Amino acid sequence: MFLFCVIFVLSGYFGETRYSEGSLLSNSNALEPGTLKDFQNRRHNRNLQFLYSQELLTGNKKVDLKVKSNKGISISPRIFTYKNDFLNEDVSFNENKLNIGGNKATDYTNLNSDEKKNKYLTKRLPHAIIIGVKKGGTRALLEFLRAHPNVRATGPEPHFFDKNYEKGLEWYRNLMPESDSSQLTIEKTPGYFITKDVPNRIYNMSSAVKLIIVVRDPVTRAISDFAQIASKSPKVHSSFEAMMFKDNITTVDTSRTLIKIGMYSKHLERWLDYFPLEQFHIVNGENLVTDPGTELIKIQEFLGLPIKITDKNFHFNQTRGFPCIRKKLNKRPHCLDETKGRKHPYINPESIQSLQAFFKPYNRKFSKMVGQDFGWS
Repeated sequence: MFLFCVIFVLSGYFGETRYSEGSLLSNSNALEPGTLKDFQNRRHNRNLQFLYSQELLTGNKKVDLKVKSNKGISISPRIFTYKNDFLNEDVSFNENKLNIGGNKATDYTNLNSDEKKNKYLTKRLPHAIIIGVKKGGTRALLEFLRAHPNVRATGPEPHFFDKNYEKGLEWYRNLMPESDSSQLTIEKTPGYFITKDVPNRIYNMSSAVKLIIVVRDPVTRAISDFAQIASKSPKVHSSFEAMMFKDNITTVDTSRTLIKIGMYSKHLERWLDYFPLEQFHIVNGENLVTDPGTELIKIQEFLGLPIKITDKNFHFNQTRGFPCIRKKLNKRPHCLDETKGRKHPYINPESIQSLQAFFKPYNRKFSKMVGQDFGWS
């Protein structure tokens, strides 16, 4: 009944002009922040209360939605109230202003009667993104979060903001899992953290999105990264030292991606140009292995989730040296595949010392920026 009322009110003001397929979210029709252009198309705007629904999670900031009509019709506000199951509270809004967090309105959720019966089951843009770092523990974290009943997570890494941005937000949203209004959508692509244009692109999607970074000792991370490259590319004959240094041991080759990734403070500075520090949660990758229950409680609190995952959900696999997750306490634990816990190659101690000396100033600055002591050498 509520859906019918919204459609009826909107149809009374707007004509029947239709968009071409997918034009609303294409780059050629990028929306002005806070503006709904050509609002008369009910196909794209059938449920105003779900407009960029993830921002309902972030508080009570007001967003001005300046409704434009190419017929120049003046629209008087009409008040609606929507029950947000995730926050367990009513959200009041009208046609011009919504009491939701953030200041972007770019997700147009289309609901039909069947979806309504299933608590508005649909694909939504992510509420949170695990943006890095590679070989820091991002895959493990995503698998652990899947065990939470209020979390829906993507499968393969979307790589939307770093490699597929030209395909548009509608393409990106279609990669998301279906969720209802009580669930939070999460994706992870570790490459985002080190890619120059990504912070601005994510900000243009939503200034309220929550960002998670999993970090570990940059030297250990580089060794793990090298081990993965070597295992996937048998033709790689370079030694670790040849990939890390310009002259065997003394001069670190900063042009190497394996080195660049570990310069955490340098990358975070770029992100802080767009997002405040409180929108980031830094996960200690070493603690994620040794004490996953504590780390998951912190993450659930950061995301505003009820605490469902604790140390009781984890079983430590002694063979692999890595924790496995129980979605339900009476079920067998789920372990990641055999690549997790891969053995690292032997590295010359002098090489390790050179890398530790190189990363030391970056580590200090990063720890100061985020207010955490990671205990790295």
